[in-house]
Amino acid sequence: MQHIATAAGVTRGAIYWHFDDKGALFNAMMERATLPFECSLATQKDDDEVVALDDLRSMMLDIFRVTEQDPKARRVFEIASLKVEFVSELDAVRVRRSQSKQEWMDFVEKRIRLGIKGGQIRADVDPHVQALGLWSLMDGLIRTWMFEPDSFSLLEVGRQVVDTLLDGIRAQRAK
Repeated sequence: MQHIATAAGVTRGAIYWHFDDKGALFNAMMERATLPFECSLATQKDDDEVVALDDLRSMMLDIFRVTEQDPKARRVFEIASLKVEFVSELDAVRVRRSQSKQEWMDFVEKRIRLGIKGGQIRADVDPHVQALGLWSLMDGLIRTWMFEPDSFSLLEVGRQVVDTLLDGIRAQRAK
C-alpha cells in the first residue's frame, strides 16, 4: 500500500480512506480494467458465417498484439496473473479469471465446431481439448514473455506457434 500511495503522491491514510484493504483496492482496479482475453471476445462477431480457423487465428494474434503493445493492458495482466495471491480478500480475481477462461473456451469450442461442420477442421478433433490447448498455449506463452519481454517478440513467436497448431487441426484438402 505504501508503494501505491507514494506513486499516487498521497499518504497511506488517503488510500485507506477510499479502500478498506488491499483486496478492495485490487478489485476496484480490476473492475476498471479489461484483460486481453476479454478484449478479444468483445471484438468477435457471433455468427455462423465466419471462417473458423481464420477467426481463431485473428483472435489469438490480437491477444498477443494487445499484450505486447499496450502497456496498460500488459500491466494489468501482469498484476492479475503474476503478482497476486489468490487469498480470500482477492478471491474475486480468481473468480474473474475463471469466468474469463470459461467464456473464451466456450467461444473457441463453438468456432471449432463450426470449422468441423464447414469442413475446415478435421472431424476427429475434440473441440474442448483443442480449446483448452489453445488457452494453455496463449496463457503460457504470455506468462513466459512477461518474465523476459526482451527475449522474444510475443506477436511473432505467437504467430508461428498458433499457425503450427492450427495447421495441425486443419482438414486435408482434396488433391
